[in-house]
Amino acid sequence: MKKIIVVGGGPKTYIPSFQRWAEEDVEWIGADQGAEVLVEAGIIPDVAVGDFDSVSAASYQKIKDKARKMHTYPDEKDETDLELAINEALNRKAEHIVLLGVTGGRMDHSQANIQLLYPLMKKGVKAVIVDHQNQVEMAASGSHKINEDPHYPYLSFLPVTLEVKELTLNGFYYPLSKAYLPFGSTLCISNRLVEDTGTFSFESGILLVIRSTDSMDHGKGSSH
Repeated sequence: MKKIIVVGGGPKTYIPSFQRWAEEDVEWIGADQGAEVLVEAGIIPDVAVGDFDSVSAASYQKIKDKARKMHTYPDEKDETDLELAINEALNRKAEHIVLLGVTGGRMDHSQANIQLLYPLMKKGVKAVIVDHQNQVEMAASGSHKINEDPHYPYLSFLPVTLEVKELTLNGFYYPLSKAYLPFGSTLCISNRLVEDTGTFSFESGILLVIRSTDSMDHGKGSSH
């Protein structure tokens, strides 16, 4: 499964350590200031994309010198820099996209970036947003396996459609059987696995699956 990591221009303090992917065969795409973050961390971007209005002239030149490819766009455009970076990942036949630097700061940006998971899910691309305290994915109806992750022990399921029907959780501290989950429900906040592998299934709707930790220090620091 071809994995591409896209780094956005969100607050740097939210970006987890790149070390967790050090041993993996991945490609790196920097979106606007995300390309600066990669260069500062000693990672050569396979592609840098965006209008680069968030970086200094000196930083822009460094990105231009280091990146294997660079696509510069005008300030006024229909897509955000992150969307352009995701499109580049799709053009490169990504099957698994990890999004970093896309949460924190402005709420409108964070919310819009979470919603970008939906078209990726519809395309059959595995996509996950990761920051130092959370991992966020979107899941369509069906049956899904989920493995325990000690770094992100808490699991929450939030409906992003008006309703999710027949939600069943097995292998969880708080199990469920064919539960009805309307939009706005907090029934499935802060659950956790009690087995190495659990399953969740539902008949209709779309869920946001959020894995999280209370520790603010987990994986923090993009350049270390």
